[in-house]
Amino acid sequence: QVQLVESGGGLVQAGGSLKLSCAASGGTSGFGRMAWFRQAPGKERDFVAHITWSGGATYYADSVKGRFTISRDNAKNTAYLQMNSLKPEDTAVYYCAAVRIGYINYNYWGQGTQVTVSS
Repeated sequence: QVQLVESGGGLVQAGGSLKLSCAASGGTSGFGRMAWFRQAPGKERDFVAHITWSGGATYYADSVKGRFTISRDNAKNTAYLQMNSLKPEDTAVYYCAAVRIGYINYNYWGQGTQVTVSS
């Protein structure tokens, strides 16, 4: 049973930084990508960034490009999201997700971690 557990959320002032972690357990073999999504109050869940598990190729939403960096440590079965130059509009619950090779929709989701950016 694969489980994803996020950590690292919190309250930060605008312009500050936070680093989120997503630890995977229960077997990451066959993971194609890991990703971060976010959901602000009253809004739909939006894609933030993804990284391929083997090659490390990355892709970002335009809203975070140049400010956020996704990375992974295969040995630790952990993905990260370094968030710099945070803005109040980045306030949301951040979720990590994983999709197995050959699948399109994300198979596994974490419980989410709150990020609040004050102005």
